[in-house]
Amino acid sequence: MAGKPKLHYFNGRGRMETIRWLLAAAGIEFEEQFFETREGLLKLQQDGSLLFQQVPLVEIDGMKMVQTRAILNYIAGKHNLYGKDLKERALIDMYVEATMDLNEIIMHHPIQPLETKAKHLATIIEKATTRYFPVYEKALKDHGQDFLVGNRFSRADVQLLETILMAEECKPDILSKFPTLQAFKARISNIPTIKKFLQPGSQRKPPLDEKVIPKVMSIFNIGNE
Repeated sequence: MAGKPKLHYFNGRGRMETIRWLLAAAGIEFEEQFFETREGLLKLQQDGSLLFQQVPLVEIDGMKMVQTRAILNYIAGKHNLYGKDLKERALIDMYVEATMDLNEIIMHHPIQPLETKAKHLATIIEKATTRYFPVYEKALKDHGQDFLVGNRFSRADVQLLETILMAEECKPDILSKFPTLQAFKARISNIPTIKKFLQPGSQRKPPLDEKVIPKVMSIFNIGNE
């Protein structure tokens, strides 16, 4: 019997957080190995664990997997979160890629310089409410099902909920003009595995604290490339 997946990353969200969400949604327990310094990351790079010298790294089913999308694709495929056929998978991919685009913008907000932070926040709100959320609102209305694709839970639902909650941390009423998305959020949040992950004490990570930002920037050498 294979052991639990082991996640190697810093103790924060970053690009590992969506992987945590997807494993949790699938009901899969996982272990985490945090590196706290740049030296910890360099050690992983030097011991040959990182195929392209980058994290996230997930040890799963005898593999050392890197590249966020490859890891997510594997987890989704293994745990039936990737649609029933190739067409559903293509639709899931389209939704997920767009969700990850928005997620990436939000993820970088805490490390923005003070002088550009307000402008960056305005960009997040503008893109969320004019480019992304209207598409999902219409898709759910037109589809008439509880889930984005087909009639079953998929990674598209997981990743959209994660990104909605991140967007709400930026602007709590960001869904005010999207009643279908509000209902979607409530519905998906109540799925047992998701509900458990949203409880205090889970392996879900909080927003990046300002006190931790210098440490994260040091680990990843941000600003010194």
